[in-house]
Amino acid sequence: METRAEESPEGLHYKAAGSGYDEVYGSESEIQPHWQYLLDGLKTLGAPGISERQQKAERILRDDGATYNSGFPSSATWQLDPVPALIASEEWASIESGLQERAELLDLVLKDLYGNRELIRHGVLPPELIFSHGGFLRACDGLSLPGEHQLVMHATDMVRDHTGKMLVIGDRTQAPSGAGYALENRTVMSRVLPSLFRDSHVHRLSIFFQSLRLKLSSLASQITQEQPRIVILTPGSYNETYFEHTYLANYLGFPLVQGSDLRVSKGYLWMKSLGGLERVDVVLRRVDDFYCDPVELKSDSRLGVPGLLEVVRSGRVIVANPMGSGFLENPALLRYLPQIANHFLGREAQLSSVKTYWCGDPQDLTYVIEHIDQLVIKQCFRRPSEHSIFGSELDEPKRLALIEKIRQEPLSFTAQEYVRPSTTPSWKNNQLLPRPSILRGFSVAMDSSYHVMPGGLTRVGSQSKSLNLSNLRGATSKDTWILASEPERQISLHESQPLPMPTPAQPRIAFPCRVVENLYWLGRYAVRAEAALRLLRTVFVQINSTYHMPKETEQVLLQTVTQLTTTYPGFTLSGSPKSAQPEAELLSVVLDGKRSGSVTANLNSLLECSDQVREMLSADTQRVINDLRDELGGLAESLKQGLTAAPEEALDPLVTTLLALSGLWQESMVRGLGWRFIDMGLRVEKALQAVSLIRASLVPVLPKYQQQQVLESVLLSSEVLITFRRRDRSGSDMAQGLQLLLSDSSNPRSVFYQVDQLRKHLAELPSATNGSGLADEDRYMLEASSAIQLCQLEELVVEDEDAGTRVELDQLLSRLQHLLHETSNQISTKYFDQIKVHQQLVRTDWDEEL
Repeated sequence: METRAEESPEGLHYKAAGSGYDEVYGSESEIQPHWQYLLDGLKTLGAPGISERQQKAERILRDDGATYNSGFPSSATWQLDPVPALIASEEWASIESGLQERAELLDLVLKDLYGNRELIRHGVLPPELIFSHGGFLRACDGLSLPGEHQLVMHATDMVRDHTGKMLVIGDRTQAPSGAGYALENRTVMSRVLPSLFRDSHVHRLSIFFQSLRLKLSSLASQITQEQPRIVILTPGSYNETYFEHTYLANYLGFPLVQGSDLRVSKGYLWMKSLGGLERVDVVLRRVDDFYCDPVELKSDSRLGVPGLLEVVRSGRVIVANPMGSGFLENPALLRYLPQIANHFLGREAQLSSVKTYWCGDPQDLTYVIEHIDQLVIKQCFRRPSEHSIFGSELDEPKRLALIEKIRQEPLSFTAQEYVRPSTTPSWKNNQLLPRPSILRGFSVAMDSSYHVMPGGLTRVGSQSKSLNLSNLRGATSKDTWILASEPERQISLHESQPLPMPTPAQPRIAFPCRVVENLYWLGRYAVRAEAALRLLRTVFVQINSTYHMPKETEQVLLQTVTQLTTTYPGFTLSGSPKSAQPEAELLSVVLDGKRSGSVTANLNSLLECSDQVREMLSADTQRVINDLRDELGGLAESLKQGLTAAPEEALDPLVTTLLALSGLWQESMVRGLGWRFIDMGLRVEKALQAVSLIRASLVPVLPKYQQQQVLESVLLSSEVLITFRRRDRSGSDMAQGLQLLLSDSSNPRSVFYQVDQLRKHLAELPSATNGSGLADEDRYMLEASSAIQLCQLEELVVEDEDAGTRVELDQLLSRLQHLLHETSNQISTKYFDQIKVHQQLVRTDWDEEL
C-alpha cells in the first residue's frame, strides 16, 4: 500500500492513508499548495507546541461553557481539533455555488409540497413518498412566509468521494444546528493560532450571521412597523445543542425563550415578561416541527406553544424555518433530486447527492436487500434515538432482522451507497494522523438568493475506520478555513440602517419571567450552599479541636446543622446514635445529592439554574460556575477519609468559589432587572439563613461557658468573630453577639441589612404598588424592619428557666421567618410565571408513532 508522507525535523509528520482521497495530498503524492503554509507552521510549533495549543483550546471551550449534551444528565465539553480543515478559495467558489443552488431547489420543493404539488401531478415524486412521511404536516398546508423564500436556513452534510468530488449525504431544514458551534470554533482558533489564522487570510464568518439577523428583521418588517420582537425558541437546557442556542442568542442579541415563556392570546403570540405581555413577531426556532404546537401537532409536547400554528396562519407571527419543513430532511428525497432539478431548473444540480435508494420503490427494495452489506440504511423519518446502520457492520442475525423490518415497512427506509470520506490531518496521541471527515455547510436566505457561510462545521472520526461521524458517537469538530488569496475586508455585524431604539421612558424588558425566576433562585441556592458550607466547616473545626467540647455544646451545633440545612431528622432526634457518631451524617449532609437541603443538592440546583440563564451570564461568571462544577465533582474524593483528615479544608475551595461568584454579581453586573432579582434572592436567603442559624443555636439556653462556645462558633460561621472580639462591649456577650447578627446595619451579613436591601429592591420593581397603599411584600418588610429596630437586645437574651429557651428571641425570629417567607411568596406570585401542567385529555396513537 502506497504511503505519502511529509517529514519534519522534529519528527512531526503527516502520513496520509494509502487509499482514498486525502485533503492534504488530494490524489497526488505532493502536498497541495494551500496546505503548505499551515503544515510548515505546525512543524515550527512542534508536537509540544501543538499540544499546548490544544490544551489552551480546551480551557477556552471549558471557560466559555461550550458543551454538547450527549444525553441527560450528562454533558461534555465541546471537542475541537487544533488542526483546522482547509479549502482553497477557488474550490470553495464551486461548492458555494452548489450550496446556493441546492438551497434554492429545496426552497422550491417546500413551496410546491404545501402549495400546488406539481411534483406529484407531473410524476416527479410518488405521492406515497410524501404522504407516508411523518415530516409532511397536513396542518401546515397552504402556509407561506412573506418574501421570496420559505426556507430561511439550510444545512448540508457533505463528504468527498475517492476522486475528491463533494457529495451531499443529507440536509437539515427544521432547525439546522452547528452554525453556532462553527462560530465558537472560529473564535477559539483565532486565539489559539493567531498568527497562522491571520496570515492565512481566512474568510470570516460574521457576514453569515449579519445576513441571518437582517433576514429575520426583514421578515419582521412584513408584519409590524414598530420595533420588532425576534426570539429564539429553544427546547431547554437538556437539549444536546443548548450551548449553541444561548451562544446565538447572545451573538445576535435576541431573547432566548422556551415554550412556557410564550402564549397565544387575542390572535397574537406574546412573551411573558416582567413588563407584562410583549408581542412576538418572529420566532427563530430550535424546536422540531412536531413539538411546536401541542394543539394541532404533537398533543403531549411541553416544548411548544398551544395555538402557535393558528397565529402563523393568520400572518401575525413568522416562524423560521416554517413548520413542515422537516420533510426536506427525508433522505429518500435525494433519490429524486436529479428529476426535481430537471423539473425546476431544466438541468442537473451542480452539487450531486450520494447514490440513494428508497425502499418504497420495488426495484430499489430488491437492490437494497441484495446489496445491504454495501449500503448505509437510514430511517426516512429521523428520530433522535436512531442512527444510520452500516450494513458492513451487521452480523448474520442482525442483517436478517433488518431485512425483515425493511420488508414490513418499506416506505420507512432509505439506503445510500457508502462513500468512504476523505481523510484530513487530526491531532491524536501527539501526532498528525489521517481521520475521516465530513463537512456541514450552512446557508441563509437573502432578498434574491442565499448567502453561504464561508466555512462550516467539519467533524472527524476518533478512529481511522470510524463510520458514523456524529457528535453523539464521539466525533471531534474542526474549524473550517476558506483561504482567500488576499486579506478580506472587515464586515460589521450591525445593520447599516439600525432599527429604531425604544425611548428611554419605555425601556423594553429583554427577557421572560422564567429567566428572572431562575436568576432569583440562582442567588438563593448560592447563599444556601455557602451558609451550609460555612457552618459545616466551623463544626468540623470544633469537633476536631484539641480543646474539649462538652457534649451539650456539640449537640447544639449538630442540631443547628440539621435545622439550617433542613436535612431532617438528622441530629434532632433525642438519643439518636447519629449524635454519638456524627461523621456519617455530616458527610451525608455534604455529599448526598439526592437529599434535599444537602450541600451537593443545593449546588446542583444552582448549576441547573445557571444553565437555564446561561445567556445572561458573563464569560467570567461562566468561568467561575465551571470552577464550581469542577470542585463539586471532586468533593467526594476529597472527603473520602472522613473527619480524620481535616474535612474543612476540602470545603474551603467551594466557599471561595461561591464568594467569587457573589463578588462578580456585585461588581460586574449592570444594575438592571437581572441583577436586581439575583440580589433579591441573595438577600431573602441570607436573611432566612441568618434567622435559622440564630434560632437553632442561640435560642436554647446552655451554661455560660458552653453558651460562649456556641456563640463564638456562630460568629465564626458568620465571619464576624474578629469584629465581635475587637468591639468595646458594654452589655452581655450574648446581647452584643445578637446585635452583630441581627440588627447591625453596618454588617452586610446581618438580618437587618438584608431586610433594608430588600425594601430598596422592592421599591424599584415594575408595578410595585397598585395605587391602593403598600403592597403586601412592602408591608411584610416594613414590619420586619420595625420589629428588628424596636427590639431590646437585653430583653431578647432573657432566659426562661422553665422552657430552657429565650422565649422573646424565639418569638421574634419566628415572626421574621414568616415575614420573609411571605415576601418570597409575593415576589413569586407577582413576578414569576407559574408554569401550569397541562393535562392531556385525549391520547392519540399517532402521537406514539411520532
